[in-house]
Amino acid sequence: QVQLVESGGGLVQAGASLRLSCAASGLTVSSSAMGWFRQAPGKEREFVALITEFDDSTYYTDSVKGRFTISRDNTKNTMYLQMNSLKPEDTAVYYCAAHYAGPYTARESFRSWGQGTQVTVSP
Repeated sequence: QVQLVESGGGLVQAGASLRLSCAASGLTVSSSAMGWFRQAPGKEREFVALITEFDDSTYYTDSVKGRFTISRDNTKNTMYLQMNSLKPEDTAVYYCAAHYAGPYTARESFRSWGQGTQVTVSP
C-alpha cells in the first residue's frame, strides 16, 4: 500500500523560507514522477512542481519559478520542496502525489495523494 506523508509546513512571514518533505512508503520515489500541488481556501487544487523519474527534469508553475525548488533523496525515499521568498499568495495546503499517467500538470494524472501540510504566509 502506497503512503505519502507531507511535513514541514507552518506559519511564516513574507520573505521567509520553508522546506516541505514528502516521505514515501510502498513506492520508490525514483521510479515515478513526483509532484507537489497546493490548494488555497475556496480554490481548485493547482499544480506547483514536478520532478521526473527519467532524468530528474523539473517543472514549475510560473508563479513559483525562481523561488521554489523540487528535489528528492533516493536514499531516504523522500521528495522535497524548498520554498524561498514566500509570499502571502503561497498560503495553501500543500500535497505531494505520484504521477500515474497523463499530463504532468493535471491533477487527474496523479494518484496516491498525501494528507497535506498547511503553509501560511503572513504579510
